Amino acid sequence: MPATVVTVFGGTGFLGSAIVRTLQEQGHDVRVAARRPDRTRTVTDTRSPQSVRVDIRDEASVQAALDGSRAVVNAVGLYVERGADTFESVHVQGAANLARGAARADVERLVHISGIGVESASPSAYVRARADGERVVRECFPDATLVRPSVLFGPNDALLSTIDTISRLSPVFPLFGGGTTRLQPVYVGDVAEAVARILDDEKTRAAVSELGGERVLTYRAIIEAVLAHRGRRRLLLPVPFGVWVLQAKLLSVLPNPPLTEDQVVLMRDDNVVDERTVTLSDLGITPGDLETLLPLCLAPEAGGPTEP
Repeated sequence: MPATVVTVFGGTGFLGSAIVRTLQEQGHDVRVAARRPDRTRTVTDTRSPQSVRVDIRDEASVQAALDGSRAVVNAVGLYVERGADTFESVHVQGAANLARGAARADVERLVHISGIGVESASPSAYVRARADGERVVRECFPDATLVRPSVLFGPNDALLSTIDTISRLSPVFPLFGGGTTRLQPVYVGDVAEAVARILDDEKTRAAVSELGGERVLTYRAIIEAVLAHRGRRRLLLPVPFGVWVLQAKLLSVLPNPPLTEDQVVLMRDDNVVDERTVTLSDLGITPGDLETLLPLCLAPEAGGPTEP
């Protein structure tokens, strides 16, 4: 019997669940592979995707989850290290487990989600691990498609919702440096659609795809867009990166720190698409605009508009 299933590792996460939803809406037979498959969301009123419990660090469970798969998407992400969950164990060793397993299982297509700006010489352990993960994936599965989104936004995201919360609670909003870092925020639904199209496009085999939104915006401009949407006035206070690093070091003793040194490092450098790669435009997708989509991404506030 031919393999027909598309298995999405990390299919319960922010991006992973969007990919699962898009694939299933397009009629694909989808399997969610995750450590907490009970968090799998129902996509339609009549059916939910298959789900299987798997730890990407465990090669045997990865191999079992791949059984019967036509295509595989690795959307597993780790942003804060905790105990045995390290960047190395998840983004390098785990990625290698999945790619080797996909090769053994004769999977037709593998899409590996990474990020713009991966660099093996980066001062960020997270970025170095992402770069090493891309390398080992290509070594184990040469035809893998590497997908590097810019910073993601959407309902219940980590970007807009954080800005919204801070600006609601505080009259002062601290900026990373002068807030001049350039980002190309991309709507999570556009990235999910891109992954679906890549899986069905033979020309994207072994390609690198960088996905960004309609416009390049500074970090300050993104904050200002959220403030304008909410009708708030806040003081935007530039804070030197050295201060942010010190604060991150102090917060690192917490079990779930709200800020890490890796996050500070990421905010130092621009995060913009390289047009020499496969982009949303190349895939026939018109990216959504952050300001236009703000009403969809941020829930209405109780009691109506905020005070200026």
